[in-house]
Amino acid sequence: MSTIVLAIGSVLVVEGLVYALAPSAIERLFEAYHSLTIAQRRAMGLVSVALGVGLCWLARQMGV
Repeated sequence: MSTIVLAIGSVLVVEGLVYALAPSAIERLFEAYHSLTIAQRRAMGLVSVALGVGLCWLARQMGV
């Protein structure tokens, strides 16, 4: 359970820093995101999930 809390906290820190330090870059990113098709967005989501699962698996294998 503590690993999940640590992971969620880490994501919030990184996202918060991006919003705090580069809000205009986020706006441009959202504009670019809206120009993608639904299939492209879905593919990006699936790739993100796969990378996240892979990183979690790797961390577990390393004993983290």
